Amino acid sequence: MQTKSAQLSAYDSLREGIAQRYPLLSDRLRVIAEFALEHPTDMALGTVAEVAARAKVQPSAIVRFAHALGFGGFTELQQVFRSRLVAGAVPSYRERIDGLRRDGSFQDSSNPHELLARFASEGTVSLENLQESVRDADLKRAIGLMGQAHAIYVLGLGGSFPVAAHLTYVLRRLGRRAILLDGLGNVLVDHVLTATRRDVVIAVSFRPYNPETVQLVPEFHARGVPIIAVTDSLLSPIVHGADVVFEIPDMPEAVLRTMVAPMCLVQSLAVGLTIKANEPLTSGATRLASSPR
Repeated sequence: MQTKSAQLSAYDSLREGIAQRYPLLSDRLRVIAEFALEHPTDMALGTVAEVAARAKVQPSAIVRFAHALGFGGFTELQQVFRSRLVAGAVPSYRERIDGLRRDGSFQDSSNPHELLARFASEGTVSLENLQESVRDADLKRAIGLMGQAHAIYVLGLGGSFPVAAHLTYVLRRLGRRAILLDGLGNVLVDHVLTATRRDVVIAVSFRPYNPETVQLVPEFHARGVPIIAVTDSLLSPIVHGADVVFEIPDMPEAVLRTMVAPMCLVQSLAVGLTIKANEPLTSGATRLASSPR
């Protein structure tokens, strides 16, 4: 019998395999791939017909999806998803949110306080998911890349801009050379040309992915610049070529994406960088606390 760690490893390998094959799949199979990563428990417990109905595809497409991943059929694929449950994996972000809905925690109301309660609940769940899903090895790898970098380029446009701007601000206050790629003056491509293998790019983008971010990340990758991606799915267009990927799922049918978890993550990276460099955290915290708000 497989150990829990081996079962979870098999599931993680399956997720990575789906992400790698995703660009080569047909449109119909891509729909199933997205469903599989977002609803792993449904994949583990549902019949072919039930999974197909929820994914809004034909049952035969579910079988083709399993074959495309190298499995003999859906039952064989389903065993990997079931191994995740046997190993006692924590509920996914979507499963937790669905639970809040069933419990009546989310009310469809225009009452300001109920809206506050909903956004607070989303943020709380997002933070819990972040803490339990982010791997220690990924945090150490990202901080290591940042520590070795001559310059840290931070790319986050559109709705992701607040996260990028805050990370840049914190890094600069902690004495790091951080370059915010904000698109002002149409100099985004110029920044790509100045980046080298000695630098690192932290790219932040969530659905609907900013087209300029999607365009620039492969250009950084082509120049050999290490990339740290903060996004919502392994199927995100900024994942390919990234050295480290932090996956922060979006709220299903969200009114607005909560930025609580991404903000917490980038703060952890910035402060973790200071700790790794054996710099006194108190002095860095003092610089932040004394800066104008």
